[in-house]
Amino acid sequence: MPASGGMTDVVDRLEKAGTLDPVVGAVRRIVQSALSSQRAKDVLHGVWLGHPLHPSLTHLPIGAWGAAGVLDAMPGTGNAAATMIASGCVGYVPTIAAGWADWSELHEQQQRVGLVHATAGALAFTCYVASLAARAKGATLRGKAWSYAGLALVGVTGYLGGHLAFRQAAGMNHAEAVPHLFPAGWHELARLDDLPDGELSRREIDGIDLLVVRRGRHVDVLANNCSHLSAPLSEGDFLAKDGQGCVECPWHGSVFRLADGAVVHGPATAPMPRFESRVVDGSVEVMLPGAG
Repeated sequence: MPASGGMTDVVDRLEKAGTLDPVVGAVRRIVQSALSSQRAKDVLHGVWLGHPLHPSLTHLPIGAWGAAGVLDAMPGTGNAAATMIASGCVGYVPTIAAGWADWSELHEQQQRVGLVHATAGALAFTCYVASLAARAKGATLRGKAWSYAGLALVGVTGYLGGHLAFRQAAGMNHAEAVPHLFPAGWHELARLDDLPDGELSRREIDGIDLLVVRRGRHVDVLANNCSHLSAPLSEGDFLAKDGQGCVECPWHGSVFRLADGAVVHGPATAPMPRFESRVVDGSVEVMLPGAG
């Protein structure tokens, strides 16, 4: 049965809450100003990891704070619980930095949900800091109360994070389906002379959009819809990075290498499917390894 009612309806309404947009815009400008270094952004997005960094980092604060909740229910474990809370607070810092980096490059509906997701996480962090402060003063019961309040907020944060990832596809590889949909074998793409030289162009085979870049008799072909959020790469910019031809996404600036589809710069983390090409009797043919 389809999910309906309760939290699902609340979050669906949150996606459409345009009243959040002024706050979203202001926060986005702050985040983008703070993350002016492309290298820092690539690290936080997880380009080097091959998938978003933020979900991996969440394991430390969630695990540590969850363990603190268990320990607080057991006698004689106050010091251990405090250690877990402190560990979670330390782990929260890089987690939220990576999260904000990803959030700043999402669609508006995703950013509305993401803003509340981040706010709930920040409130949870605040509760745990208050818990540590209370424990340091010997107010153990108050410290536990703050801790459990934080744990409840962690649950809300996790629910919204799941909605972002699995309902709104934030951080997903939006080009993953291409090898499953594209037919196996070689297929005629276009006459070589019909392709503009040194420019980005779009072609289609069996309903799959392709980015085509011809340079003389050499033709590079990638899937056209960006792996980050499905932007049409053919509407982006053709540029050179370290002497190699690349394409820059028109929406969020991800850069992919034409030679192999690899991510040069984020926010994308998944490479683009790259097609092999050949010229036969003046016609360009393409084949996607592993397709079908």
